[in-house]
Amino acid sequence: MQHVTASLLLHLLLLLLLHPLSSVHLEEADEAPLEVIVDSSSCSATCGLGVKTQTLCLLKDGKTAMEEAVSSTDGAEVSEECRVRKVKCVESWQCGLRTMTVTSGQTVDIDCLGEVMEAMGRFSWRVSWRYARGIITSDDSLFSRWDAPLLDRVVLDPVREEDAGTYRCDVQDATFRRVKRVCWGIRVLPVGVLNLDYQSSLAQWDSTANQQNQTLSDQHDHWTLLLNTVLISFSLAGVAAGLILLGLCCIVTRRELRLFKTVDF
Repeated sequence: MQHVTASLLLHLLLLLLLHPLSSVHLEEADEAPLEVIVDSSSCSATCGLGVKTQTLCLLKDGKTAMEEAVSSTDGAEVSEECRVRKVKCVESWQCGLRTMTVTSGQTVDIDCLGEVMEAMGRFSWRVSWRYARGIITSDDSLFSRWDAPLLDRVVLDPVREEDAGTYRCDVQDATFRRVKRVCWGIRVLPVGVLNLDYQSSLAQWDSTANQQNQTLSDQHDHWTLLLNTVLISFSLAGVAAGLILLGLCCIVTRRELRLFKTVDF
């Protein structure tokens, strides 16, 4: 009985102590002005962590939060006292698989957070990396833990052939809610196997094509000259043969005429 009485007295004492505090908090909330969002940009990222900019303005007529909670905010007028803030946003936490092909000796820099870390702070997130060696995949069972000294990024400088594989980044916020997952599949080729410099390859391709076209043009000119020479040779041979036949015909005709005159006499 004494234990029950002591408990009741303790509860009553706590209520008496908390009642003035509750009243003060309610009065402060009643006097606090209300801000409304008048403009908001789209999220800076289509997947994973992003940042959007919001413009907040105070309501006119000195309405407080308590008064506006009772009335409707439809058609409410806002004052010119506004401020701009940046807030986190997540459209989708899955960013899929991205691939890249590099040659051995190059530098590979994989950034997991980017602009969000710069805007929201380095220690607002929990980042973990996993790695599937030698293959490009999204199968969870093939990944093992990967220690990234820079936490938010993986830098391979220089990249080696044995660094090929899939690197996966998982990001959680302060409440351990997953906000981003992205995979990078990296192919590493030995030096000299393939030229990944597009402009250089294009120039080399154009140079080779021009050389081939020049060779074909030279061959065409050569065959044209040869054909013309052959035709001219045949033409000259035909003319010479015609002249020879004509000469023989003339000689034969003269002999026949002489024989004919001799017989007549």
